Amino acid sequence: MECSIEKLVFNMFVDILGTRYEIIEGDAETYPKLNECDGYCDNTVYKCVINIEYEQDLMNKENLQVFINKIKRHEIIHAFLFESGLAEATEDDWARNEEMVDWFANQFPKILKAFQQANCM
Repeated sequence: MECSIEKLVFNMFVDILGTRYEIIEGDAETYPKLNECDGYCDNTVYKCVINIEYEQDLMNKENLQVFINKIKRHEIIHAFLFESGLAEATEDDWARNEEMVDWFANQFPKILKAFQQANCM
């Protein structure tokens, strides 16, 4: 049995350092790379693809929208690192490090809230 998030937005465009990226909410049938991951960023065609369909499983996240939003942030951060040149021009590939990208994806809402509270945006 499949469970999917209500599809309010199928795709949208965001500005990543002056480059227009398409953010696509899709499934593995349409985007086969999603068979291997929850999302991906392809800087050669300027798109981030996010999986929004998951099998019904007791071990899945209870609130899939929160999980999907985190994946979307993660892939957008990859896009920023690609567009800034950091993804290809760093020693030790730190800018492609999944742990570092995950840290930013997880912590960004808290950082944004703190910046807003400090009135420093």
